[in-house]
Amino acid sequence: MKKLIPAILTLVFTIQLQGQENDKQAIIHTIDMLFDGMRESDSTKLMNATHETATLKTTYTDRSGIPRIQESQIKDFIKGVLKPHDAIYDERIWSYEIEIDGLLATAWTEYTFFLGEKMSHCGVNAFQLFKSEAGWKIIGITDTRRKEACQTEPDNHEKAIHSLMDNWHKAAAEADEDTFFGSMTSDGIYLGTDASERWLRDDMKEWSKQYFERESAWAFTASKREIYFSEDGKTAWFEEMLDTWMGTCRGSGVLNLTREGWKIKHYDLSIMVPNDVVKDYLKLLEKE
Repeated sequence: MKKLIPAILTLVFTIQLQGQENDKQAIIHTIDMLFDGMRESDSTKLMNATHETATLKTTYTDRSGIPRIQESQIKDFIKGVLKPHDAIYDERIWSYEIEIDGLLATAWTEYTFFLGEKMSHCGVNAFQLFKSEAGWKIIGITDTRRKEACQTEPDNHEKAIHSLMDNWHKAAAEADEDTFFGSMTSDGIYLGTDASERWLRDDMKEWSKQYFERESAWAFTASKREIYFSEDGKTAWFEEMLDTWMGTCRGSGVLNLTREGWKIKHYDLSIMVPNDVVKDYLKLLEKE
């Protein structure tokens, strides 16, 4: 019986996780249905995606600099979308952050709105959804709108991270201090190969001034890199093999997706010691 209880708990936990993952996919489907309905002027999709009591709100700052909020009902929104118009209403969603508790869910989505092929504006949608007998329904949308710094193409995050890391190592090799430290978050941490080497970004910047005054601070070349992403796509972690003056090293770390793009939050550098020479390595440490 004692052995059975952990197995049952594991099964229950697995079922709960699977249920939540199914809900997340259903929520994404509902939101996608809304915007498919907009693009296709399809009243059925628009009504199936939304609850009859749903409201829409837009936050903005008027010409006098006063914060405002504008509200409308979903039925008025649907009427507006279904009116004849020359250009397709095309709202493109770039990311989803979803939280669920029981029958309530929220979804935070970054978007850009196009009139046909012409970019109109961009911002964030904050959705509230209710799990009805007919499935997840949108009960409220609040958005922000701006015309600057709008994304127009899907992200290739893996390519962006490879580029960031390659340029980061190149910056050290060329003693480009601004690029090297600008690639890290302000609270970024760097762990060196010595046990004493743990720096916050700005502390490392101060410590390494003498190295960045040379033609090259240090030269590490990545030979292999693996990248992994969190479910919401906002965090990534990686591991990479490096050719260095110390021999083969491994770098690993964590990156955050910021408004300026990917930034290094944590980096850990370690020297690779082959198993066959570990005993000799330990003897060297004893002599220290």
